[in-house]
Amino acid sequence: MTLRYHSPLAQVLLISAVCFLCPGMFNALNGLGGAGQLDPHTANNANSALYVTFCIFSIAGGGIVNVCGVRFTTALACLTYAVYTGSYVHYNNTGDGIPTIIAGAVLGVGAGILWTAQGVIMVSYPSEKEKGRFISIFWILFNLGGLFGGILPFAINYYRAGSLTNSVYVLFVIMECAGATTALFLVPPVCVVRDDGSHATIVQSPRSARRESLEVLRLFGNKWMLLLLPMSFTSNFFYGYQFSQYNGAIFTLRTRGFNNLLYWTSQIVGSYALSLLLDLSRWSRRKRGMCAMIIMSLSFNAVWAGTLVVQSRYTRGAENTDYPGGLIDFLESPRAAGPISLYFFMGLVDAWYQNIAYWIIGTLTNDAHITARYIGFYKGVQSLGASVSWQIGAREIPYMNQLVGNWALLVLSLPTMAYTIMQVEDRALDDRLLCSFVRDNESMVAGAYGWDLSPTQFTKPRSPKYLARHIDSIV
Repeated sequence: MTLRYHSPLAQVLLISAVCFLCPGMFNALNGLGGAGQLDPHTANNANSALYVTFCIFSIAGGGIVNVCGVRFTTALACLTYAVYTGSYVHYNNTGDGIPTIIAGAVLGVGAGILWTAQGVIMVSYPSEKEKGRFISIFWILFNLGGLFGGILPFAINYYRAGSLTNSVYVLFVIMECAGATTALFLVPPVCVVRDDGSHATIVQSPRSARRESLEVLRLFGNKWMLLLLPMSFTSNFFYGYQFSQYNGAIFTLRTRGFNNLLYWTSQIVGSYALSLLLDLSRWSRRKRGMCAMIIMSLSFNAVWAGTLVVQSRYTRGAENTDYPGGLIDFLESPRAAGPISLYFFMGLVDAWYQNIAYWIIGTLTNDAHITARYIGFYKGVQSLGASVSWQIGAREIPYMNQLVGNWALLVLSLPTMAYTIMQVEDRALDDRLLCSFVRDNESMVAGAYGWDLSPTQFTKPRSPKYLARHIDSIV
């Protein structure tokens, strides 16, 4: 891996910094339960509105990113995080939750576009042998945002109870605006060159809104996207329960902050450990993927079993909790050790699930434009699941019912994930088709379409539409 400005590594580091400053801060707030408020209802409703628009604009996000590029779309998307966080200053001062719910819907628009662009950079820029490592690099830096964001409220609220202060929210807004500025340093996918001289995307034809709309619609009939629907729906569904009905229900405010530190630390540890397996070069990609699946499946089911034991002890949370002995403080070592340790492992297995999901999508294609659509579809369905989850929390469905629903969805998602991994080849399908097409038609491509077929680069064709259409049709 070489750190050149136009290298995949440099661009992944940039998008990691962006997500450290924007989604990382958002995760830090959400991880406190109720976005740092004692009453979680407004935050739950805001999250429901967020994930509805997130769903729509994630699915459309692939086309938006392909047409408008990653730089300015990402920068504008980052500003919606600042709008959402800033709305809690208004809520603290007036108690009016309507602007926060509206800001949640606005954030959903930006988040859908941001996460699509992030997925393109993280999954399609690296070469086959580096995908696990690059996913790990992103996940570690991104979750450092949640870790850092958790330190602030933990320190500020160490000697006080109640909702977060305005100063915390304002500090988060400043950091999110810095994330928007950082996004302006991203470069287009066609300018990214890997260490072996290949480009992150080869087809450089103009992307029309009409064409992208049609390609997005085609995803609803795509075999792989349909197979991965359970995975996509489940992948963020459990956050609502873990953050609000677990962390936000049985711990004091400062302990929620402490738990946040452990949760995001475990994500960093888990992501790094999994990357060592996913990039183990002496094994085939299929073997690596199945080993990771088995480890994740057994661990996640064990965590839900442990959660069931804790959940059986209470039916309601926060100030009115009926958990034995009341809210747990992290200084109460004997009664705090078990529930806090469990929350650490929740973060660990979540990192494994998310990393495997991205890795699976990364095995399907290496082309940035196709990846944008796949990631957008994945994030859209993921957001639909999250929207349902947060609305379940807002409607005060019994905690035990929520836990059983989360566990059942996890189990249902595993078979299709495993099946998809079993179809994995050591090179993505579109790479093999493209190489075959170029090899079989070298003189036609080089002459009639203007390709430079040197081993280090492809240059922009004089007439790219036919090649773009042909490659898109065969992948």
